Amino acid sequence: MTDFLRTSARAAVLAVGLVAGVVGSTFAQLGIGRPVARQIVDGIIVKVDNQIVLRSDVEFAYLQEQARAEGKALPLDLKCQILQGIVLNKLLLAKAETDSVVVEDSRVRDELDRRMNYFIQQIGSEKKLEEYYNKPIRQLKEELRTQVKEQLVTQKMQDEISGKVTVTPREVRQFFARIPKDSLPYYSTEVEIGQIVKLAKTNSKAKQETQAKLNDIRARIVGGEDFATLAKQYSEDPGSGKEGGYLGFFKRKELVPEYEAAALRLEPGGISPVVESQFGFHIIQLIERKGDSYSTRHILLKPAAATADVSEAGQELAKLRARILGDSISFAKAAKDFSDDKFTGASGGLLQNRQEGGSFLPLDKLDPAIFFTIDTMKVGSITPPLPYRTDDGKDAVRLIWLKSNTPPHQANLKDDYQKIAQAALNEKKNKALDDWFLKNRGSVFIEVDPEYTGCKLLDAVN
Repeated sequence: MTDFLRTSARAAVLAVGLVAGVVGSTFAQLGIGRPVARQIVDGIIVKVDNQIVLRSDVEFAYLQEQARAEGKALPLDLKCQILQGIVLNKLLLAKAETDSVVVEDSRVRDELDRRMNYFIQQIGSEKKLEEYYNKPIRQLKEELRTQVKEQLVTQKMQDEISGKVTVTPREVRQFFARIPKDSLPYYSTEVEIGQIVKLAKTNSKAKQETQAKLNDIRARIVGGEDFATLAKQYSEDPGSGKEGGYLGFFKRKELVPEYEAAALRLEPGGISPVVESQFGFHIIQLIERKGDSYSTRHILLKPAAATADVSEAGQELAKLRARILGDSISFAKAAKDFSDDKFTGASGGLLQNRQEGGSFLPLDKLDPAIFFTIDTMKVGSITPPLPYRTDDGKDAVRLIWLKSNTPPHQANLKDDYQKIAQAALNEKKNKALDDWFLKNRGSVFIEVDPEYTGCKLLDAVN
């Protein structure tokens, strides 16, 4: 029960990296947050049907756990715990293949974008992320696509097995009572923060000017100028612009519908008319078709939001704030119904702790812009509309709500019920997965390298 609220190595692997920064996540394997650069003699150590586990998978996850431990003693069987979690994931993938469990390409694309935006935010900018890996964003996404798809399939299988598991208040109290008092963590100040975001809607004049500029660029290309050269000069897609607008190969339904439809109407070498998508306006050149895949390059321009557009969004939020303060609507419902940030809107506007789950955020890890905003706020208060720029660079305004401010304390049921309930739920879900593993382990071929037979991988995942 030591550090009961901290994600265990196995549970972290079972979480399949859907929260950025989790052990075993794709970016951990690529190097973000990796504490030590170390040469690893690689090789296959486990086979689960046609799924394989590499020694490097375990070693990188182990290094991540060492970094997270911050000098604390680690379990002697930590590598076995990690490997057990990975093997369970591989079994889930193998069963998903036989049961024809799939995830939509649009879900994969959205998850890739979400993770990339998160790491861009963490490292500072797209340019810094590209410099860190010496690769364009487009190439990083391509390298991650298969891993992210596998993780989403695994998550879908987990949800089918344990998604309906719940805990009662009595089970939460029993779980907490089993924790030794000297193992209860001490929390620093934590806050719950909500936001309602309103994007500045670009006016028709700005759109018309952008379309006209793109039509001029298109005319120059049709007149003989090089598409790639003009993409480098004008495109506002930082990932592909420096590559001459080249996006590489994508399968059908992997790009937004408007873009794909325009691209697939072209013959190789053809140039599309101006196309509008959620990202802005494009002109597209089809380069090649190869089976169910196609490659393109594009030039992207984004209409700039005028001061009046931002002001209009601010006025909408000011009216919404008055309704909330007047008790005609709750902040949570207003966020769900009106926020343009669908991720936080779905949780009633609450920002989520990406590292540990839940809505409690350590004060010392807040974004500086939010930290200085809430520094003088009273619990329950809501800011006036504030200027805001989204992760993908869109102009917006937002309301910020300080829902709670919890002073430093030792974990207890009164202040930390949500966290304790989540830990109890995780334990119960892990038990459901263990039972599923025992039931299904004989339905697939599993081969373990002799070096790891001591991990007892074919027993229950403890």
